[in-house]
Amino acid sequence: MSDFKLLGLCGSLRKASTNRLLLREAARRFGEAEFTEADLRLPLYDGDLEEVSGIPPEVQRLADQIAAADAVIVATPEYNKGISGVLKNALDWVSRTEGAPWANKPVAVMSATAGRAGGERAQNMVRLCLLPFRPLMVPGPEVLVAATAKQWDGNGGLTNEINAKALDGLMAALRRAVEVSRAG
Repeated sequence: MSDFKLLGLCGSLRKASTNRLLLREAARRFGEAEFTEADLRLPLYDGDLEEVSGIPPEVQRLADQIAAADAVIVATPEYNKGISGVLKNALDWVSRTEGAPWANKPVAVMSATAGRAGGERAQNMVRLCLLPFRPLMVPGPEVLVAATAKQWDGNGGLTNEINAKALDGLMAALRRAVEVSRAG
């Protein structure tokens, strides 16, 4: 069994989120790895809270999970042409922790949305939000699952061949990035 550690961040809190399905399908297609899905149910970022109480334990746990992972998969919905508040809040909180958990970390971004663009704007926004943290962004292939409610079988697998092929390619690229990162 592989000793790769893969962390998933889902920008939707809903249990039935198709981004959660996409995240789990991506982890399955990544291949052998210890997969953990991060909990993004964090308090809203508040500088006053941080000043009085420090970094909340659940935020520190997320930062530690990012630091310990060999790679991170981010699955984002697109809300009003951008990323969800849940995902942005998590990125903002982690930026306040010690160290640089994202630095040189291979990261793959994907999205599933009800709209026809498949979350392209949200993915661009995620990349912009991650840029200051200096991760190793896997550029593609892009995984943009449009009309997401119609793209899944009863077992949570992608039914669209184009999306499945893109996801396979993205996960292969992420695995290669991890291997290169470990060798360097």
